Amino acid sequence: MERPTIERQFVSLPSPTAGRNGAGYMPTQGLYHVATGTQPKVAFIASHYNVDFSEHYMAPLLAERGFGFLGWNTRFRGREAYFSLDHALIDIGVGVRWLREVAGVEKVVLLGNSGGGSLMAAYHSQAIDPNLVPILGGTLPEAVLDLEPGDLYISTNAHPGRPEVLTDWFDPSVLDETDPIAADPELDMFNPHNGPPYSADFVQKYRAGQVARNNRITAWALEEFERVTEAGCLDRAFNLYRTWADLRYLDGSIDPSDRDVGVCYLGPPKVFNYSPYGIGLTSTLRTWLSMWSLEYSQCRGVPHLERIKVPSLVIQSMGDAGVYPCDAHTIHDNLAAEDKTLEFIPGDHYLEEPSGARNQITDLIVSWLETRI
Repeated sequence: MERPTIERQFVSLPSPTAGRNGAGYMPTQGLYHVATGTQPKVAFIASHYNVDFSEHYMAPLLAERGFGFLGWNTRFRGREAYFSLDHALIDIGVGVRWLREVAGVEKVVLLGNSGGGSLMAAYHSQAIDPNLVPILGGTLPEAVLDLEPGDLYISTNAHPGRPEVLTDWFDPSVLDETDPIAADPELDMFNPHNGPPYSADFVQKYRAGQVARNNRITAWALEEFERVTEAGCLDRAFNLYRTWADLRYLDGSIDPSDRDVGVCYLGPPKVFNYSPYGIGLTSTLRTWLSMWSLEYSQCRGVPHLERIKVPSLVIQSMGDAGVYPCDAHTIHDNLAAEDKTLEFIPGDHYLEEPSGARNQITDLIVSWLETRI
């Protein structure tokens, strides 16, 4: 059977809180994928905190099967350091409205892939039950109180939340946040005296150290914000080092799965832990509190999942090197939907392996949808 031709329409729109840039580009941009000659009544929208999803690998596969797919980018694509949740949700809302009002879609499926899982959950949560609160004495834009909810929610290889994944990957042995090298050997996962395998006592101490590091940065950010604003500054940027240090990279007995042990997404964990190539490398104080802080961020998944009552599907690849079975269970167990399904499949994070994994997940999603739309 001949595969249908896929048309890709470039969609570029202003947002209620941002217009066209002086250089000419719009704050929200993406590609709408459909099979030639079709006008789908059901479409997916996928977005991420930072990563460009306009050409997401699932877009042509779902379009081939008769669905629309809007790979949608907010103003923060490639600009993680300046992320603000309220404006990101407003920008996602622009895409949802376009699907309904311009593309003629009747059902919108919110697809939360990887880091986008908690972002799309936050979008739906805010749309049905506005709950965001301003940080650092700010105000919320009125547009974030007028979002259109999705009709179904799907999570694929998703982290429970942005603060959660950063903390799980944190190196708690950091002695000085301005020094990318200095380490406390008692909390160093790469110190062979500690493992792997890691003892239960070490795991407990290590996890507590990761949380403590996150909370220390939050305390500093609050104090520093007060200091710089008193001097007339709006904000300041800072760097964050050593964020490839999840014990599960080196110890496959912790949250067992089919993943390769000894690697993170980029390669050898120790090499990249001491490199500048990590999530959250640069933040502003406001961004830290909005995205990464365990205490303040509203990007944590569970509070939003607890408001999602639409039919929901959670899929997790068992060979994923950075998202684990416990993450999928956390997402599934905290969804408020009565109609919710959890599926585990073979494959790595991006489903590049094994052969056919991307078609498998697409067929699984389509089969699940067919009984609900």
